[in-house]
Amino acid sequence: MKTNNMETALEHVLMSMYKEGMIDFINKHPEAFDEAVRLALTNKQPYAWRAAWLLWSCMCENDKRIAPYVTDIVNALNGKNDGHQRELLKILYLMDIDDTHEGFLFDLCVGIWEKINKQPSVRINALKIVIKIAQKHLELYNEISFLTQSHYVETLSPGVKNAVERLIAEQK
Repeated sequence: MKTNNMETALEHVLMSMYKEGMIDFINKHPEAFDEAVRLALTNKQPYAWRAAWLLWSCMCENDKRIAPYVTDIVNALNGKNDGHQRELLKILYLMDIDDTHEGFLFDLCVGIWEKINKQPSVRINALKIVIKIAQKHLELYNEISFLTQSHYVETLSPGVKNAVERLIAEQK
């Protein structure tokens, strides 16, 4: 329990520990994992993006603990700042997204990618999801060549440009 001015134990850990300590806390307090997911869905900064970062750091592929929240994570993407979006996208990338949410997530990620003023790290994580979904639905593959035209790539840092080129090369 907490009062208005007090942090929960998880919130305190998110602000006062290094990554190893945070992961250790989650491992010792499994109930904190659900709290971290719920917190990651909010706009309560700086805790929310840190909670998402921690979840990605201690989850496994298709994590059963995340699965019940996938819809909520997809729906929470809009309106988040770049760093928070990046961490939520990284979580979603590790999860199998069911057909009912793929179209919406695909469109959302295309929209993020097309915003050339967004942080490159957010954009590339959105592109990774676009490619992952397109691998399952080959009719979407034409979108990828359109999305990697020069005006979408030219604003990226050299490192991210190289990563995009590698992603595209892997698809051929």
